[in-house]
Amino acid sequence: MNEDQHALAISLFTEIMATDQLVRARLSRVLPKGMEISHFSVLNHLAWVADERTPAQLAETFHVTRGAMTNTLSKLEWAGYVHIRPDWDDARRKFVAISPAGRQARDYAVGTVTPLINQMVEKVGADEVRGALPILRELRIQLGKD
Repeated sequence: MNEDQHALAISLFTEIMATDQLVRARLSRVLPKGMEISHFSVLNHLAWVADERTPAQLAETFHVTRGAMTNTLSKLEWAGYVHIRPDWDDARRKFVAISPAGRQARDYAVGTVTPLINQMVEKVGADEVRGALPILRELRIQLGKD
């Protein structure tokens, strides 16, 4: 890698990390009281896939440890946002599903974050966002392979 490529790589990841911090701070301010970004992410995923997942599958999806996912799921279960049941075939495994209250909380959270996201897309420009998506998607795919 030559010096120009090195500087480009550093600039790219600096921008991505700074953007991540700013997005997380903004989302945290608009999410419903008590809901963390990790909670919203899991609820949103479960609503999207519309099927049960194991804690291990969720941990892999979100690139977190099983312990971190267990902690998030415990909080979601306590809030009544997910149902966790044993696997009837393998007692060592559990399945997680979004509850009706979780779906309602997720839908409400989507409503609170959508104006913020729409505002950013409007400021940046829809064509620019469309152009950035394939690049960001490919970066995510490549980083996920490691």
